[in-house]
Amino acid sequence: MPAMMYQAQPGMIAHGPPAMGMLVMLVLWLVQLVIAYFIYKDAKDQKMSAPLWFILVIIPCFGYLIAVLYVIIREVRKPLEPEKTPVDILKERYARGEITGEEFETARNILMK
Repeated sequence: MPAMMYQAQPGMIAHGPPAMGMLVMLVLWLVQLVIAYFIYKDAKDQKMSAPLWFILVIIPCFGYLIAVLYVIIREVRKPLEPEKTPVDILKERYARGEITGEEFETARNILMK
């Protein structure tokens, strides 16, 4: 008996069983979710609107384009300066002569506890 042949119908991704098209769509969507997760984490670190970027990236058909757009915007943006720690501020005050060496050591010991 000959093997059953599947013919492509309008809306099918490829020749084969309809379940194969669903599987391909599922895999592509899972890849899109993984990309969205990494963009969410990075946007949060960059102090950008992480939930908005996540939602935009999971939009079907446009998500991959939005992900590319995110990478371009991220690279073009001015890099964020790291936040100063209290010890860094204390060092700056000591360097400007606002506090003495003794005051610096006392404050640093308090901050390090």
